[in-house]
Amino acid sequence: MTGLSDDIRDLASDYVLGLMPEGEMRLFEELIQRDPELARHVGDLRDSLLPLDLSATPRDLSEGFAESTRALVQADAADGPAAPGPANPAPQHAANITRPPSRRMTGLAAAALVGIAIGFGAGGLRPQPEPQVIAVLLDDQGVPQAVVEDYGNDTATVRFVAQIDVPADRSLQVWTLPTPEIGATSLGVLDRTAPTRLTFDDLPGPMAQQLYEVTLEPAGGSPTGRPTGPIIGKGYAAPQV
Repeated sequence: MTGLSDDIRDLASDYVLGLMPEGEMRLFEELIQRDPELARHVGDLRDSLLPLDLSATPRDLSEGFAESTRALVQADAADGPAAPGPANPAPQHAANITRPPSRRMTGLAAAALVGIAIGFGAGGLRPQPEPQVIAVLLDDQGVPQAVVEDYGNDTATVRFVAQIDVPADRSLQVWTLPTPEIGATSLGVLDRTAPTRLTFDDLPGPMAQQLYEVTLEPAGGSPTGRPTGPIIGKGYAAPQV
């Protein structure tokens, strides 16, 4: 995919906000896996929303919310012709006008055609792997710095949600503490704050409240095999499965 169309960007926003129906979501996740540019765009959207997610105060849903939402979803799924309206309908505010389903499906169909062109079709769809735990790494002021997703198969990803200056003679290093007996173990060394896939060996599956952190180390990583530099951010794993 060369450049992202407005429709695909709209679909990415719906996906990150959790507004996409399950069937479309599975197809869109396949596209994310196949298209690095789209994956980066989705990652940027998630990063931009993370501070808002962390600062939001949980609230109870209003009475009747589930019923009204279900009615809207069923009406959208029916996708039938609109009922005749009044001759002079009342004006609507632009923020209250939803995008018509036909545009959504046109954008997703275009994305699917791109997917077919690069070598996969509807019969090859498979769900995106889900992380077993997620840890939000905070600095000493409680500000989010990075997010680690550990998939439990000797693979993890790290995404940075804050601007971190990395001097030319330094590297970032990601660590975890599987057990006190094993001690702090490196998951990978980074030269910049780009989203990164981490691979490692011989660690037990991640557990709730497992510690993850990022430190600033000499170029190439810690010379001792243990954290030596200042802590950029640290946090504890929250189970996802």
